[in-house]
Parts: sequence; structure tokens; C-alpha cells
Amino acid sequence: MAITTAPNSSAKGTVLNFNLSPKEIGDIVDKLIADGKKLQDSVAAQTNPTFDNVIVPLGTRENESSVDYLVTTFVQNVSTDEAVRDASMAAEEKLNAFEIESMMREDVYKAVRAVFDNADEMSKLEPEDRRMVEKMEEGYRRNGLGLSKEDREQLGAINKQLSELSIRFSRNINENDGHEAFTREELDGLPDDYFDGRATVVVDGVTKYMVTTKYPDLLPALKLAKNENTRRRLLHADETRCPDNIALLQEAVQLRLKAAQLLKYKTHAEFALEPNMAKDPDSVMEFELDLRTRLNILADQEISEIEALKKADKEAAGEPYDGLFIWDFRYYVNMVKERKHNISDEEVKRYFPMKEVTRGILDIYQEIFSLRFIRVENPPVWHPDVEMYEVWEAEEDKFVGHFYLDLYPREGKYNHAAVWPIRHGCTRADGSQEYPVAAMVANFPKPTSSTPALLKHDDAVTLLHELGHVLHNICSITKWSRFQGTSTESDFVEAPSQMLENWGWEPEVLRRFAVHYQTGEPIPEGLVKKLVAAKNSCAGLLNLRQVFFGMFDMSIHNTTDGHIDVTESYLELRKQITRFNSGDAKTWPFSTFGHMMGGYDAGYYGYLYSLVFSADMFESRFKKEGVVNPRTGMDYRNIILFPGGSRDSMEGLEKFLGRKPNNKAFLRSIGL
Repeated sequence: MAITTAPNSSAKGTVLNFNLSPKEIGDIVDKLIADGKKLQDSVAAQTNPTFDNVIVPLGTRENESSVDYLVTTFVQNVSTDEAVRDASMAAEEKLNAFEIESMMREDVYKAVRAVFDNADEMSKLEPEDRRMVEKMEEGYRRNGLGLSKEDREQLGAINKQLSELSIRFSRNINENDGHEAFTREELDGLPDDYFDGRATVVVDGVTKYMVTTKYPDLLPALKLAKNENTRRRLLHADETRCPDNIALLQEAVQLRLKAAQLLKYKTHAEFALEPNMAKDPDSVMEFELDLRTRLNILADQEISEIEALKKADKEAAGEPYDGLFIWDFRYYVNMVKERKHNISDEEVKRYFPMKEVTRGILDIYQEIFSLRFIRVENPPVWHPDVEMYEVWEAEEDKFVGHFYLDLYPREGKYNHAAVWPIRHGCTRADGSQEYPVAAMVANFPKPTSSTPALLKHDDAVTLLHELGHVLHNICSITKWSRFQGTSTESDFVEAPSQMLENWGWEPEVLRRFAVHYQTGEPIPEGLVKKLVAAKNSCAGLLNLRQVFFGMFDMSIHNTTDGHIDVTESYLELRKQITRFNSGDAKTWPFSTFGHMMGGYDAGYYGYLYSLVFSADMFESRFKKEGVVNPRTGMDYRNIILFPGGSRDSMEGLEKFLGRKPNNKAFLRSIGL
């Protein structure tokens, strides 16, 4: 099904305003806070608390205020105006502080608790309404209601500090890019299009090319630059670009532990994991350690291959072999893939022009999920690069929602890939439907003077993944906004998107959108076979890297005394688990590890944990029934995506699979 275009959004009332001035952002925030306080006072004054006079007003306010909250805090990631970004960041700090203050209101909690304790009323509620009461009560309790007044105030102050630290940490990453200047010879191995339009400087009469730590610059250089010193210098620039974040994370670790122990938990990890599928730190560590043991079997052989390659390079250069270093990781992992499977990213990317890949993936998602996407012409967006799409049901004239794609890097923009819900799909107070909106923000290579934007295969898989988060947000409809879309357990939230990554390895799917950027010829069958054969190249080392991130996370968040040096822990675990040395230079790589201050604290294990579920869903249903089977797609949409977090994810998994999930498909998928 081809994607059509529309001159402007025909779905009335659904288009959001991102063209906000700093003053408008401030005014919106002030009104949100004033209205919130007024409502909370009203709820607290109820003499006979019921679901209708306590939970419904609080939930309705969440539904109605979420869009203003989401828009005003989102623009800090994408606006080209620094004053707007500053205002958005200040708005998030102010709104988070108010949210923390709200969750500490004992009078409101008493009203909620009265409903929660009313067994007769609770038994008569619909499942999502009952879950709403349970999660509200849990939220207040986990924020300190039930503690003494003194401890409650201390916890509130800690949570406000953590919110402020998180915002500063993220802003530092976005706005502190490192850079190095190299001669063309020092960048030997990089393709010609890497230099198209690249800024240059003249140093002592020698022209040098500027290479930044933004992903489209950094990753190709680490993967392809033959000069080891070039890779070392560039990685050093990336791992030292945010020195202020060292103290921010170290402080956050201490504060999180202090907060957890006020709530009578031994560690922050114990507190954070309680609502998750894994439930406790012991389960997480058992998962990580078991996987590490299995992966080391693969990694032993992979390390031997890489050592042989580097020794040969050193011998050819007349230099002594001095071991494997972290700046060698991407370079030699890529070399193993190229030599073993006779395939290179430069060859592959000619068949992955951004425009065709995006169109093709959207076409496939339309087919699988029985949807229709319409690209809006001249949309009201925050930057000319941004595209806006409407989403409709394929078989009926029914609007579903819309989404934005902001895919190229620019100054001051969020510098990784992520999806933000901008408006939740939920039920309005009058019973009508609010339509969901999501935005995907990424940093894919831009077009050059000689070629269109070309993607590596990994980029195409990332696009499949992130558009999966878009679909999760768009296809989920719940009564209450707090449950909509990706608002699931944090160790399940990646599974729906991870499952869709599998489409990037299916020959019948690749042939539908992978075409040569000059000739339009489909990707050759032989190249597809080599690409698929290379899927698990160095799978041991690549997955050990993820185990390392998860175990570092647990090392700093599962401590009972907080006396841990974050820098030392990171560097030592990286060496032990990834088996690559860090070198002698002092670095602080965790300072750009945004997950640790962006909601994944004590939760990074979830990336691998959720892969168990994603592999099981793909192999057990789509692989058997057809990867573009719309009937399976609708089952997936209705059972996995539609409920969001309005029920336990395990319930949906078991219904979709017809049994309890297991790890057999996952282990097979990584070559074990």
C-alpha cells in the first residue's frame, strides 16, 4: 500500500502547536500547576471518598494535562532556539518539582487510600479502573506516604534534587560535542562521501577535516579508520566531553540509595525493580551472569580471531602487539564481519537510501498492522526537516492518530534515537476519544553534495525499532493516559520494538525497500544472503557489551552503602566483561550514558531481558505464520500493543503465544 499525501491534516483538532515562545511555555506551566493544586485541594476535601469523586477527577486531570506537559518538555530536545530549549528545560524542572510535591500530599493520599481500602467498591470496578486505583495508591506509597512527616519531607527534597540532576545531565550530553581534526591520511579507510561537505581547518599549513562526536561522524570513524591513533583520539574526545556529569551521576547514586532506604528497601535496585517483570536484583543478576557465561563461549573464539587480525596489522606496521583496546572494538568487529562474510557496510549502504527505506518500512507496517499512513504536506512542525504523518485504519474511514519523523542531526538537538509520546490516546471526560501523537527523533546520516542520505544496515534496523515505538504509542488506546502506549513495565517496553527489528533480516522484506540509490535495482540476492549470514557475526562480544552496561548499572544501584566510585566501576567492569582494555588515559565514558539519568537506572538489563520475549513472539507467531501476515499483525496489535500498560504484560504475552514465554528462541537468535 503506497503512502499518500495530504495538503494539511484533515483530522480536525488533532494538530499540536510546537511554535511556543519561552513566555508561552512559562504561562502553560504556571496554569498546569495552578489547576493541579486546585483539583488536589478539591479531592482532599471529600468527606466520603469514592472512585467517582477522587480517582476520576485525578485521572481526568492526568488525561487532560498530559499533552501540555509533553509538548512543553519535549521541545528542549528539538528546538533550534536556545532560549526555547532553556525554557523547556526549566519547565520540566518546575513541573517535575510540582509532581514530586503532589505525590507527597498526605491529604490526597488519604482520599485515594480510602477508595483502595473499600473492598466492596473495588470489586465492582472494571479491570482498568481497578488497576488505576492500585497504581495510584502504589505511586503515593512509593513516594513516601506512610513515612513520618520528617522522612517524607526529606524524600521529597531528594526526589526534586534527582529530577534537577537528570535534566542537567541530559542537557550536558546534548550540548557538549567533542571534536578532533584529522588529515585525510589519518582518516584512511573512510569512504569519499564521508568528506563531502565536511568542515576543514588549516593547521600549520596542513588542511584537516573536523570530526565531531555526533553519531554520524563518530561511528563510521571508529568502525572504518585504519589508523589506530585516529580511533583512540576520537574515542577519547567522546569519553571526556561531559566532565560535569561525573559528579552528577555520583551524586544521583547516593541520593537514590538514600531515598530507597528511607522507604525501607536495602538498595535502589530493590526499590526500582519491584514493579517490573524481573521483580528483584537477584533475578536480574542471575539472568546477566547466566548469559555472560553462555556468551563467553562465543566470545573466546571471536577474541582469538580479532587478536590474530590486530597482530597481523601490527606486524605489517613493524610495531609490537600491545593488546586489544576499546577503540579497537568496532573496527575489528567490523573487519571480522567483512572478511568472514565478504560484506562491507559501504557496499550495503548503496542499497539503503533513506527515502526508499523509510517509505518501504512504513509500507510494510501499513500492511502488517492494517493501517494507512498519509504524509501531510507543509505541516506545522518545529523544523523543515520534520515530516508529519496521519494514521488511519486501512479498512475503514477511522482516524487513529499521527506521528512526526525528525531524522537528521543539527546543533542543539537530542543526539541519539528515541521516541516521545506527545499526546496519549485516552478517553476524554465527555466519553469521546483523544487521539495519540508520537515523535521519532534520530540522527541518521544527512544527504551529501554527491549522494542522498544512505543508511548502514544497522541504521535501517534502528529505524524499524524506533518506528515500532511509534506504533506502540499510536495503536494503544486506554481509558487512562498513564497506561497508554509504552507505559508498560520497563523490562518489557523494548520487546515490541525489538521484535520488529527481525524484519530487517528477512530476505522477502529487504527486497521490498533495499534498492540501489543510483539505478533503483533491488538488492542482489547474493548480498542479502551474505547480510543475513553475517547477522550473528561477533554476537558473543556484541551481547557481552550489553551485559556490561546492565552489570555496571546494577553495580552502582545495588549497593547498600553507596560507597562506590562510578568511574572505577565502569572502567573495571568494561575491561572484565567486554575483554577490551581502556588504555592509560583518564576517561569517564559513563558521562554520556544517558540511560543512567534518563529513567533506566537499575533497568538497563531490560534491553536483553525483553529480547527473550521479542524473539519468542517473532519465532512462535510471525516466522511460522508469515512475516507480513496481516492476521498475525492484528493479533499482535490487539493483544500486545492495544492495552499498553493497562494490564500486566505477561498476560498479553501468554495470550499471544498461547503459553508461557521461554528463552529458547532468544538463545537460537544469537547463535547459542
